[in-house]
Amino acid sequence: MPEQDAESSGLDDGGALEVGSQAEGGLSNVTAFTMDTPNVVRRANLVLGKANALPQDFMALGNGALGMAVWAAGGFTAQLNRTDTFPDRKSLGQVLIPGLATLTGAADFSGHVDLYDATMTESGGGMTATIFVRADSPEVVVDVTGADPSSMQTAQVKLWSGRSPTASAANGVATLAETWKDSDMAGSDQTFGVLSALSVGGRNATASVVDPLTVQVAFQPNADGSFRVVIAAPSWSGGDAMTTGTGVLGSDATTPLAAVEQAHLAWWHAYWNNVGLVKMTSSDGSADYFESLRTIYLFLSAAESGGTYPGSQAGVADLFNYLQDSQPWFPAGYWFWNLRMQVAANMTSGAFGTNTPIFGLYQSNVANLQAWTKSKMGGKSGICTPETMRFNGNGYYNDGEGNASCDESASPSYNALTLTSGTEVALWVWRQYLMTQDRTFLSTNYPVMSQAATFLLAYAQQGPDGLLHTMANAHETQWNVQDPVTDIVAMQALFPAVVSAAGLLGTDAALVAQLQSALAKIPPLPRTDAASHSQLLTASDDSGGQDVFAISYQPNAPKHNSENLDLEAVWPYDLIGDTGPNSALAQRTYSKRMFVDSADWSFDALQAARLGLSAEVVNALTVVTQRYQSFVNGLGLLGGGSNNGSSEPYVEQLGVLTAAVNEALIQDYDGLLRIASAWPSAWDGSGSIYIQGKSKVDVEVQGGNVVLAIVEAGSTGSVNVRNPWSGQAAIVVDGSTNTTVVPTTSASTFAIPAVAGHWYEIVPASVGRALPSVEVTGAPATTAKTFGPVTLGL
Repeated sequence: MPEQDAESSGLDDGGALEVGSQAEGGLSNVTAFTMDTPNVVRRANLVLGKANALPQDFMALGNGALGMAVWAAGGFTAQLNRTDTFPDRKSLGQVLIPGLATLTGAADFSGHVDLYDATMTESGGGMTATIFVRADSPEVVVDVTGADPSSMQTAQVKLWSGRSPTASAANGVATLAETWKDSDMAGSDQTFGVLSALSVGGRNATASVVDPLTVQVAFQPNADGSFRVVIAAPSWSGGDAMTTGTGVLGSDATTPLAAVEQAHLAWWHAYWNNVGLVKMTSSDGSADYFESLRTIYLFLSAAESGGTYPGSQAGVADLFNYLQDSQPWFPAGYWFWNLRMQVAANMTSGAFGTNTPIFGLYQSNVANLQAWTKSKMGGKSGICTPETMRFNGNGYYNDGEGNASCDESASPSYNALTLTSGTEVALWVWRQYLMTQDRTFLSTNYPVMSQAATFLLAYAQQGPDGLLHTMANAHETQWNVQDPVTDIVAMQALFPAVVSAAGLLGTDAALVAQLQSALAKIPPLPRTDAASHSQLLTASDDSGGQDVFAISYQPNAPKHNSENLDLEAVWPYDLIGDTGPNSALAQRTYSKRMFVDSADWSFDALQAARLGLSAEVVNALTVVTQRYQSFVNGLGLLGGGSNNGSSEPYVEQLGVLTAAVNEALIQDYDGLLRIASAWPSAWDGSGSIYIQGKSKVDVEVQGGNVVLAIVEAGSTGSVNVRNPWSGQAAIVVDGSTNTTVVPTTSASTFAIPAVAGHWYEIVPASVGRALPSVEVTGAPATTAKTFGPVTLGL
């Protein structure tokens, strides 16, 4: 199997996705499992049976650093956004093309977003518009055919009150440019800005400055009724706007469309061929709907996650904002609680490159975080990574207006003493290494791991009982309490990971010795009563069956948020699964959890999958989707409910769904490959999930039964597998050599002696050597989809 490139898709300096750099997919000689990639992706296409005239019904397109929200108001409106317009994430403006009202207002209007091509197409009234954000250049393209050649048309880019751009026009090109300095008390002292350069391929094009906030190109369509609007929107921190804009635009307004879109289509097709797709069906249509949401997530993840900075800062889909400069929360800062589900979903889907901006954000700020920690956390060494970390590596919130993170003087407050955000980042670094085996990636990001562990060691104090104790936040839910469970699971999970990473890299012998000594001093997970979650209990109470995990050793302390921290040991800390001494207690904790489906970021479905609770996976995904998916493009709202067009969309719900579906189908977080361990019996599913060792698993489940599973081995070593047919016999055949490598066995677990580049088919022994094969096919969506009160498309 070709090796995966863990450094995969990113952006060049111009803000365009690097073509052909996405992680490679499976083996070319796997004959027992094939995927009709274009048509399976297109099962999730967003179909518009009517024009999406309301702003909140926008469609999202992007190339990782440049994104836009597109809707049909006034014919055509699109808001442009970039990932690098800090500290306020200001928009580049809105694009207006009034002449498309003939199209969008036509009785025969139709439209759709083709996810495989990352292209929106609209038709009506004899006109067609093809719309995309180029993957290979920081450009928006709107290509139109069927217009009245004799008509006069305009295209505008405009900003709004409160902005102070410089507008210019010359030789058929109009630009709006603005810069500002990030120079307040929390600032980076960097210059940021926006630049939009507008050009039109048509006749008699004339650029002009309409007013200080608006530029325009007026034109006639070509004699054949075609025209093309192109907007260049590169990263901008000052200079000659016209020279820069025209340099990006080149001749793209008049070059044949096939040439303009060639590299764009090539990048997206390569991306889809190299991520793990899953086709899902059920008699009630719920699985099909969840499949569409999962595919939409993979599309949006690539569309927002290819720049220097992550596209989402608090689980919000910032790159697709449609509300001018209105931003929720703290747009200069990143909330890792709201990013972690996206990191997980990207990994198990094989979209490793979409995590590059997130890891780069924290790795590049290690020195800044060390300085912040020393200044704000009592001179301690290492890094206390702020839960709301500003992009330049400090914990100021809203640039000094209270609620700072990793700041003892700000306690008690939501994140003043939240100590474990750095641990989470560090553990995801380790997991991505385990999956990609990319030693360079590990070496580059190891300081995040070692410095997070160094800080936890420095902060914890040994008590009279010989154990390490902390007074800190249980994330945002309890403030400044004794031994929050988040600190305990952080030490339990991070210390062994750093020991292993340091061993691989041959470094930090002294730190390793300290961590190994500390492992024996970590307190046990706290317990409380299941009825009121207020009494402090101990492990001796487990036998009574009335206790659950607690979120701290002060379970009765006030609650300030609705986070089920008592299940953090299950996910994301990977300490408890569906078997083992604490599994029953964890399952009881899940059933008695304090907060049920409490926000669009609810991790209930993910934690249910890890505990093997397939019915709860269905229930949680259903409730959360129907409660919080408030946009017809698949995006959600934090609090759910009806969408009145006044709130930015959130992508975090889609991240949880994708990660949960992946975990329900395939798990190997602890070195044991579980196949369909939490897959709902009413769902059929066929797809591919990525696992450790540069490998992936292809699987088909029908009628609640695993038909086959194929391990595509990216490295040589033993792959330990739980028998998918409990109590029945299984065999494993090396499909590359057509030899049996695991003879008939009814053991509950068995080991596959894998060789890199080979693929291994796991089937029931009853099939003999007549090995089954699977061809996964699909057809493009033709109508909008509904699931109870929610809809995809119009």
